Amino acid sequence: KQMLKLPGDTIRVLVDGQHRARMITLVQDTPYFLCDVEEITEDLSAEKTPDVIALMRTAVNMFAEYLNRHPRLSSEVISGVEAVEDAGRLADIIASNMELKVEESQQVLEAVDPAARIRIVLEYLTREIEILRLEDKISTKVKTQMSKSQREYYLREQLRAIQEELGQDESVDSEIENWMKRLGELKLSEQVTQKVEKEIGRLSKMAPNMPEASVIRSYVEWILDLPWNESSKSDIDIKAAHTILEEDHYGLDKVKERILEYLAVLSLVKVQKGPILCLVGPPGVGKTSIARSIARAMDRKFAHMSLGGVRDEAEIRGHRRTYIGAIPGRVMSAIKECGTNNPVFLFDEVDKIGADFRGDPASALLEVLDPEQNKEFMDHYLEIPFDLSGVMFITTANTVDTIPRPLLDRMEVITISGYTEEEKTQIAKKYLIPKQLKAHGLTGKQISFSGGAIHGLINHYTRESGVRNLEKEIANVCRKVARRVVEGEEGKNSITARTLESYLGKKKYRYDRMKGADEVGVTTGLAWTAVGGDTLSIETAILPGTGQLALTGQLGDVMQESAKAAISYIRSKSRSLKIDANFYKEKDIHIHVPEGATPKDGPSAGVTMCLSVISALTGRRVRKEVAMTGEITLRGKILPVGGIKEKVLAAHRAGIKKVLIPDENVQDLEELPEIVKKEVEFVLIKKVDDAIREALL
Repeated sequence: KQMLKLPGDTIRVLVDGQHRARMITLVQDTPYFLCDVEEITEDLSAEKTPDVIALMRTAVNMFAEYLNRHPRLSSEVISGVEAVEDAGRLADIIASNMELKVEESQQVLEAVDPAARIRIVLEYLTREIEILRLEDKISTKVKTQMSKSQREYYLREQLRAIQEELGQDESVDSEIENWMKRLGELKLSEQVTQKVEKEIGRLSKMAPNMPEASVIRSYVEWILDLPWNESSKSDIDIKAAHTILEEDHYGLDKVKERILEYLAVLSLVKVQKGPILCLVGPPGVGKTSIARSIARAMDRKFAHMSLGGVRDEAEIRGHRRTYIGAIPGRVMSAIKECGTNNPVFLFDEVDKIGADFRGDPASALLEVLDPEQNKEFMDHYLEIPFDLSGVMFITTANTVDTIPRPLLDRMEVITISGYTEEEKTQIAKKYLIPKQLKAHGLTGKQISFSGGAIHGLINHYTRESGVRNLEKEIANVCRKVARRVVEGEEGKNSITARTLESYLGKKKYRYDRMKGADEVGVTTGLAWTAVGGDTLSIETAILPGTGQLALTGQLGDVMQESAKAAISYIRSKSRSLKIDANFYKEKDIHIHVPEGATPKDGPSAGVTMCLSVISALTGRRVRKEVAMTGEITLRGKILPVGGIKEKVLAAHRAGIKKVLIPDENVQDLEELPEIVKKEVEFVLIKKVDDAIREALL
């Protein structure tokens, strides 16, 4: 019917079909297709039924809507369609003007029944009209958005022109655009996003030189700089963590074991909701450095905040923006500085936190440390919740006695006791001396420390549970050697036990005082302090008098009551102890604890004071190499006390060979180092009689 030549040697031919036919046999396929067919006669009787007429009218109406919505078809086609009275012919014409797939067109062609054919065409018309409706809707929406964007662009250009006339800086707009871009990239919660957008909107309406503008600018920058979605990937390798702890610290096997158990659970659970670790121990034993090692073992950033002397809760929660110069609290400041939302966070010296009229920082810490609350930690300055649940919190303290109970309940205490002399020696050799040589620019060719020198430093120039003062004394020696090197002295400076005094002066401490002669009325007790264990001498003098009891040496109430309980016990046992029954009427008893400038308290010196009084009343000498600890009752029973490990380590440092401890403290001996168990004899006592048998001559 029509032939059109197209580019590329292609010819397009329009063919008008006259009759339907069914292929019977394919005669040939080259150079063109040739086949035998059977003509199909259509049933025209169905055209006169009302159903067919209704189908035809519906098809014409829907085809008209299709033409109106289709962007490439002319609506004039409908005039030719309306004149068709044959249902089958109508279906064929409509189908030929639709964008159908080949298989869909074939389905129309194969439908011999006119009514069935027009129903198929109606299905396709319905589908295509719905598609065209959706296309119109999408197109309208896009046009609306484009017109809105064009309107905003026009208004912005007008605003920019007005600002130029007023002499205002364009940097404000670029700054706001940058903020909005960063805000979109952060993908924050709807609450935070609305808060920031509101503040940015306020800033956009202000003059740049207004004081409030700088406050808002600082606030928005703070929020956008926080690591909302930045986390450190902490795949915990227990073996690597163990290696790191061994590299950084000598000894402390129990502590390392507990930390590795904690990390193992954390690696399995993936989400930390466990207790907060609280490392308790005397100064200089490595609490802070252990926390740093944990961060290194977990491959996380490390944040640190010292709570010593903190009395204002705003240090934790921040200041409200209504105050001039307000800033966020130190918790959020440390998180921002780290750049991740899951660092290892150390609260140092949590036992030295205070409280006054400005609030209680310990109560503010509850929200920070409680896993149930810190998911939405609210800083007063930011006024939006920040998730701290991914942070691993560690605290340190010298004693748990001054930590508020609600705060202590949220923490798991790991006690780090003092070091033995052998452990201090190894720490000095492996860590402290190499560190100080590097810090003072010295080499092993210029200075060396003998084993005797290290022992001399430990025993005669330091008196501590940790190694902090030991490091200071090593640094003192290094400074003197550095001066000699700079002054041009040649040769190696060998530090030995004999030459130690030439560098550090006379010995500060003597531990051979326990090796003197046995005395009457003088016993050696063991005490626990926040800086570790220590030995405690107790002296008793019996004087003619009227039964007065004098207690000196700054003794606390509990210690004074222990002395009175000891006197009452001795009175009740005076016959068996071979003491004059009227001693409390005819004699005055004076109990003194040396180092009177140091306050002392606690019940653990009860047995020590009791034996000191018995020795003074009976004239029996006390063995100098024996030390003891334990609370007494009026019945003479010895009750358990705390701090056994620290007390025993102090006795070991002092050269004491025998230690008497309450029988119920036997389990505490398991925590002692093997070298201490070998060099110190332990005697378990249940009653005062057991102590008398072991200590008095």
